[in-house]
Amino acid sequence: MGKLVRGKPVVAGEAQGEALVSDEPLSFWGGYDQHTGEIIDRRHPLSGQNAAGRVLVLPSARGSSTTTAVLLESIRLGNAPGAIVTNGVDHFFALASIVADEMYEKPIPIVALGANDFATLRSGQWIEINLDGTLTVED
Repeated sequence: MGKLVRGKPVVAGEAQGEALVSDEPLSFWGGYDQHTGEIIDRRHPLSGQNAAGRVLVLPSARGSSTTTAVLLESIRLGNAPGAIVTNGVDHFFALASIVADEMYEKPIPIVALGANDFATLRSGQWIEINLDGTLTVED
C-alpha cells in the first residue's frame, strides 16, 4: 500500500496513472500540443515528455486563459492528462475541466495540494486519485 496524501478536490473525479512532475508552471498556449499530448515548450523541464493519460503535477498554469482553451481542446481530442495535481487552486485548469464536463461529459480530476505534500511527488510514481481528493502514491 502506498502513502496517502490528502488534497483538495478542485474538480472531483477518479483517475490513476504515472506521474509527470515539474516544479515549474506550464503555459498550455505554445507549451502543450493538444493533438499529441506532448509538452512542446522547449524551455520547460518537461519538454519532449508526453502527458496524455498521465497525472500531470505542476504548481500552476502559466499565462492567460488560453491555457484553458488548449487544455479543453486536448480533452476533446483525447490527448489531455488523465488528471492534474497543483500546488494550490488553479482556476485555468479547473475551468477547462468544468467546461469539458458540460460540453463533452469528459471532466478530468483537478486536485490542489499544500506545498509540503506537493514537494514529495516525483515523476514515475503511480498515483491514484479518489473523489475526495486523496492521492495514493506508489514508488
